[in-house]
Amino acid sequence: MKLGLIKAVSKKEVKHLIRDYRMLFVLLFFPLFLLIIFGYAVNFDVHHIATIVYDQDKSDVSRDFIKSILSSDYFDFSGNVENERDIKTHLDRRQAQLIVVIPNDFSRKYFSNKNVNVQFLIDGVDGNTATIIQNYVNLASAEYNKKLSYKRASKLNLKLYNPVSLEPVFWFNPDLNTSKFLVPGLIAMILIITSVISVSLSLVREKERGTIEQIKISSIGSIELLLGKTIPYFILALFNAIMILILSYFLFGLVIKGNAVLLFFSTVIFLISTSSLGIFISVVANSQQVAFSIGTFSTLLPSVILSGFVFPIESMPGLIQLLTNITPAKFYIVIIRAVLLRGVGIEAFWPQLIYLLLFAGVFLILASLINRKKL
Repeated sequence: MKLGLIKAVSKKEVKHLIRDYRMLFVLLFFPLFLLIIFGYAVNFDVHHIATIVYDQDKSDVSRDFIKSILSSDYFDFSGNVENERDIKTHLDRRQAQLIVVIPNDFSRKYFSNKNVNVQFLIDGVDGNTATIIQNYVNLASAEYNKKLSYKRASKLNLKLYNPVSLEPVFWFNPDLNTSKFLVPGLIAMILIITSVISVSLSLVREKERGTIEQIKISSIGSIELLLGKTIPYFILALFNAIMILILSYFLFGLVIKGNAVLLFFSTVIFLISTSSLGIFISVVANSQQVAFSIGTFSTLLPSVILSGFVFPIESMPGLIQLLTNITPAKFYIVIIRAVLLRGVGIEAFWPQLIYLLLFAGVFLILASLINRKKL
């Protein structure tokens, strides 16, 4: 392996990339565009829940209850209804996500120290959103009940005693910010797409132009060619990773809690595994169109669906969980979340690093065997 030949091939590739300003623009700005779009659009937090009230009691007590529910920032008051027919109309037209139905005996049962059943009608089309709304409603109702209990106890000069007091503490993401959970996975998705596609297109381009035959009869070996073609895009991918982390800090407040050097080292190994996939695709494909199609299909879908980026792998069926091992993004997401959010060391994710190295080795061997067979 001659370093001079690798440098010459890399220099040629850099000059070509600079001349191809459209490709350079895509590789530099498309990742940042994806980060902004996905970071703000893909969000599981539920706010501004359109709430309509059907108050059949219309008493001071019922109005106080409604006020306590709507005092939360999560609920937006959207009006009142006067009959049950209007309830169905509002839900059918999606004019409300939540309808609070207060019975006409609310105040009477309240002053008689009886339990009152208040109905909450929730739009359940989106099961995840409906569950979150239910949790918000249960919390708001519990707070109102607690306030009433203390109010009555003070009138009777009694002191309430709670045998068990729950104090939930959320580690790593105290605000339960969805963006902080999704952005590390988004970084993995962006890096695997850009590195695989750019590396595969770079090598296939030589086939389409017929220059690959000139390279074969030159003194440049296969290793020098692969390294020379891969290194510029490898460095560009690292630059993208740094830019994404900086932008994530300013946009979403994402801070590296762990060791930055360890994160850099893990990212290098991940990019080696993704570059090996790009090299494999370049050996299999004979045109840039085919290489782009295979690269997109083998990176975009697995990294979104099977990597744990959005959907938890633990909730998938056993066969699908086994299938998730086809994408290196799954293992890099474990690493980057461990370093960025938890601040742990290599002892928490060293098996993921080994898998990434094995992934790279397998695809480089396959690419070498297929290339040798073609020759």
